Amino acid sequence: MAKFFGNLHLVLLVGLVLAVVVMMKFAGSAPVDANSVLRWAHVFFGIVWIGLLYYLNFVQVPTMPSVPAELKKGVTGYIAPKVFFFFRYGALFTVLTGLSIAFVDGYGHQALTFSGEGNVNLIGLGMWLALIMAFNVWFLIWPAQKKILGLVEATDEAKAKAAPIALYASRTNVLLSLPMLYCMASANLG
Repeated sequence: MAKFFGNLHLVLLVGLVLAVVVMMKFAGSAPVDANSVLRWAHVFFGIVWIGLLYYLNFVQVPTMPSVPAELKKGVTGYIAPKVFFFFRYGALFTVLTGLSIAFVDGYGHQALTFSGEGNVNLIGLGMWLALIMAFNVWFLIWPAQKKILGLVEATDEAKAKAAPIALYASRTNVLLSLPMLYCMASANLG
């Protein structure tokens, strides 16, 4: 048991196989097609992305000032780089699967241009909020964090300048995540 649960990749593989078994078992009541697989992947990647956003903002960032100086390197040198890897790619794949769903279903253009009605415009707002958030992840938070974590060379002044950029962009994403999640959960376009 310890060997199995000690291997994250194996656990994920078995979870994926189990998900496929569930999909096949219930294919009569919940058809399995490209759209349903995209929706499933979208939810998975969204949980990774927003879960790590909340972890960073509710746990790691508020806790760091109380971590003794000699222990901070454990977080900044080992934990945070891994968190930011999954955070970045969770954002990327959430956006890519979400856009794919919208265009496969035929409402992508209307949603992004707010030229549809009701739920299409609601999902469009959620899409734009997610796009802004993903931009923040890739073009504000990650470049600043690379400096802060010492993954790229930066002076102490550059690190100090990067910290509020990362914080404000991350907190903006927390703020935007709440209406974005409402839009995504309430549009009911499936």
